Amino acid sequence: MEKRFFFALLLTAVVNASRANDVSFDQNYHITWGNSHVTSLNEGREIHISMDNVSGAGFQSNARYASGFFQMKLKIPNKDSAGVVTAFYLIDNKGEGDHDELDFEFLGSKGQPCTLQTNVFANDKGGREQRYHLWFDPTADFHTYGILWNQHQIVFYVDNTPIRVSKNISNIGVNYPSQTLVIQASIWDGEGWASNGRKLDWSQQPFTASFQGFNVDGCQSLENSNKEQCYDSSLWWNGNTYWGLDPAKQKALEDARAEYMFEDYCSSKEGKYGHKECQINTFFY
Repeated sequence: MEKRFFFALLLTAVVNASRANDVSFDQNYHITWGNSHVTSLNEGREIHISMDNVSGAGFQSNARYASGFFQMKLKIPNKDSAGVVTAFYLIDNKGEGDHDELDFEFLGSKGQPCTLQTNVFANDKGGREQRYHLWFDPTADFHTYGILWNQHQIVFYVDNTPIRVSKNISNIGVNYPSQTLVIQASIWDGEGWASNGRKLDWSQQPFTASFQGFNVDGCQSLENSNKEQCYDSSLWWNGNTYWGLDPAKQKALEDARAEYMFEDYCSSKEGKYGHKECQINTFFY
């Protein structure tokens, strides 16, 4: 009986995973700019966005969200791409101040490992960059990048390994994202800023990033006025299992930070004294 029950659970997980990977792009997303630089493959199950000296490209979710576990598979340009930024992020995008944003940004490089940068904006305050050299080549194959966001914490995941945690400690004056957010992805010219002053090598163009996995595990919210429904504990990502990391995930987080993170805003004088969370050692904001 137990074996049959376990097999049923396993089969359900496999079926759900297959359905998740079978969602077409148009079901949850639309192109926002650079239409001529977007290619759809496999009936919309894979999207390529490219950048050249004419334009980059980007896309956005059809809905806004107030909580969820947002994941996407992506592969960044597989060539010397210093100055090219490939990004997957959540953003309020309303342009009304109180800017909230949760970022994965891949900073292309020339002859060096690609840099992954994460950042958190809350109430229009950012400057929380952390940078990593990953344990694999993100240009060689697809990998999964995810952001868990609930009322207790934000966790950045790379292939199920947590690399960053931002706890909700707004009770002591640390801003926490409170707007409804859309999901966006883009590829754009970050020459200078993203390349340590190097010029972008246009002889390498076009630069192409590939995306898969267009299912969305998130709570839709049309306006900020009704976003409280997205904090309900019946939504799996809001359950108490996701209020913190279990011991194994905590150890994985600490190992990943120790081994692969090479720049942390809290290590700078500006970060330590400009961000209250940097003075609290029990959190990995």
